[in-house]
Amino acid sequence: MWKRDEFGSPSYWPLQALGWTGFYLLILLTVVLPSHSRRELWNQTVCWTSAFGASFLLRPVCRSLLRILRSWLALELRAFGLSVLVGAVCTFVTETVKSKEAGIDWADSLQDWLQFVVILFLWCTLYFGIKQWQQSMRERERLVRAESAAREARLSALRYQLNPHFLFNSLNAASTLVLQGKATAATRMLTQIGELLRTALDADAAIEIPLAQELAFVERYLAIEQTRLGDRLHITTAISPDTLDAVVPSMLLQPLVENAVRHGVAPLMEGGHIAIESRRRGDQLSMTIRNSGPRTTGESRQSSMSNGIGLANTAERLQTLYGDRQRLSLQPQEEGGYEVVIEIPLRQAVPAIEGVCAP
Repeated sequence: MWKRDEFGSPSYWPLQALGWTGFYLLILLTVVLPSHSRRELWNQTVCWTSAFGASFLLRPVCRSLLRILRSWLALELRAFGLSVLVGAVCTFVTETVKSKEAGIDWADSLQDWLQFVVILFLWCTLYFGIKQWQQSMRERERLVRAESAAREARLSALRYQLNPHFLFNSLNAASTLVLQGKATAATRMLTQIGELLRTALDADAAIEIPLAQELAFVERYLAIEQTRLGDRLHITTAISPDTLDAVVPSMLLQPLVENAVRHGVAPLMEGGHIAIESRRRGDQLSMTIRNSGPRTTGESRQSSMSNGIGLANTAERLQTLYGDRQRLSLQPQEEGGYEVVIEIPLRQAVPAIEGVCAP
């Protein structure tokens, strides 16, 4: 197997061996075999050996030229001058070896010199071209790696931004229960918060997780809110089974569900409901969060749609991950509350996560 560099480009030696071997086979097929002459085989082999050896002399010079010259025209002019000089040396060596069997034919020597000039000039041009192509590929790969690292860092920063947000809200709810004298409920809520944080830390490094895992996390969060709100919070789910192993950004739904509870259901004295749905739409995964809430119009509607760390964070993460292949919409409902719809490319988790059930 050919040795390649860290960016996957073939090294110099495999290309050198393959190129010159192919050139020698071409000479045998087009020149030696039609002539049926052993002397022609000898002459062509001597010429090929001289050119092959000359390429080793040209390599360090060409490599130095690439370091100091940026213009392709300047490189080609230097390559032509080198080919003329080294071609003359090759011609002298070739004619010296061939003259042992026959005298020097000056016309034949001139033809050999011209051939050497052309062959060596093409070799230099090919060397420059391959090296510049490899350099451009390395730069492109470095750029891709840098962009990928920056993207992952940005996603991680957005992901970490959510942890203190929902933790503060949950602890604040627990303290409220303590002040209300509901010690049992507060203890149960703190236990649930601990389980939620353990789950969040276990999946802390993952940018994307299966939808089933995300729903399980949301279920634990809603259990905390259920402890606080009791019968005032009603939860319904409609999760399509063929979407459970689809990958979604980690903590995608939790901040949206949190907003739905905090700003939708909690302010209602009679309580309300949260509905979570998922289904396939062709090659897209569609997820919907629908909640009860007070009716909003005018400035209050615009403020609700534009403010909030959960929605802004989610929109930025989706744009970073999927670009134009995603959609996030927030629409008020006529009866009050909002409906959030997210559509992202449908991709299955590999390997599929087992042992996780839909809430």
